[in-house]
Amino acid sequence: MQTRLQEMKQSALAQISQVADAAQLQELRVKYLGKKGELTELLRGMGGLSPEERPVMGQLVNEVRSALEEAFAGKQAALEEAQLAAKLASQSVDVTLPGRPIPAGTMHPLSRIIEEIEDIFIGLGFDIAEGPEVELDHFNFEMLNLPKDHPARDMQDSFYVTEEILMRTHTSPVQARTMLKKEGKTPVKIICPGTVYRRDDDDATHSHQFTQIEGLVVDKGIRMSDLKGTLLTFARQMFGPSQQVRLRPSFFPFTEPSAEVDLQCFKCGGAGCRVCKQTGWIEILGSGMVHPRVLEMAGYDPKEVSGFAFGMGVERIAMLKYGVEDIRHFYTNDVRFLSQFNRS
Repeated sequence: MQTRLQEMKQSALAQISQVADAAQLQELRVKYLGKKGELTELLRGMGGLSPEERPVMGQLVNEVRSALEEAFAGKQAALEEAQLAAKLASQSVDVTLPGRPIPAGTMHPLSRIIEEIEDIFIGLGFDIAEGPEVELDHFNFEMLNLPKDHPARDMQDSFYVTEEILMRTHTSPVQARTMLKKEGKTPVKIICPGTVYRRDDDDATHSHQFTQIEGLVVDKGIRMSDLKGTLLTFARQMFGPSQQVRLRPSFFPFTEPSAEVDLQCFKCGGAGCRVCKQTGWIEILGSGMVHPRVLEMAGYDPKEVSGFAFGMGVERIAMLKYGVEDIRHFYTNDVRFLSQFNRS
């Protein structure tokens, strides 16, 4: 039996050394070390040995098993190493080739417009003020001369959390909050950028969520001419030095008098075209002198100070500046659209 064991060992080692792939190696492993392998068959024959021979043969069988397992493991590692080397050789990379540049992202067009508007008004001495998007009815409406029964609320129907908490419909609440913090002190000179929400049907020119920038100036001797001069300066810096603005009478509960502000059509220069509907002008924002009641509620004496306010939709400005026909393009995250604004 000992002779058979040694012969099997030598034969197995010789065959292992000649194996060319993992499949053949596995076949040999089963042949010699499997449940029905040759080594197992030899172990079954130990029942016929004398008690003195069994420990000796048992030790020898374990030594042979260990030698074979070591040989199988070594061959397995050698085959894997050879396979990896062959794969690397066939898939070699020329490290001297230039790398492929990864395209960098770019600023969103709305963020770019907000930044441009902020830069213009900061240059005019304005500060940036921000406030919560989830707002109290008190600041969103009542502090702006819109009591609970005011019909103008229907134009700014919003998403309500409770009867007194809602998603803000404009950034004007930031103006009210800022004036209260000032405690009657002047000057107040701020713009308020931010996201606002209104219940509206989404289409090419409307969205239930959009971005506004509102402005407020409160001080002694503020006049309507200051409002027009400020907006004219903004329009010329944003759309070109030859730009003109036009103020048309309108109504807003929080300003008196109020005016819609039109921009001379950039497409036709005022001659009339499809973009401006043959009028020569394009509406861009609403404005007016701060209502005396709004000043009073914020702690100011309307006999001593006055102010003007304005509000513009960032998407509206971006659509005019970049010639975008559908407001929804700003929100769909389509790379084909956004890549047009890459400055690199």
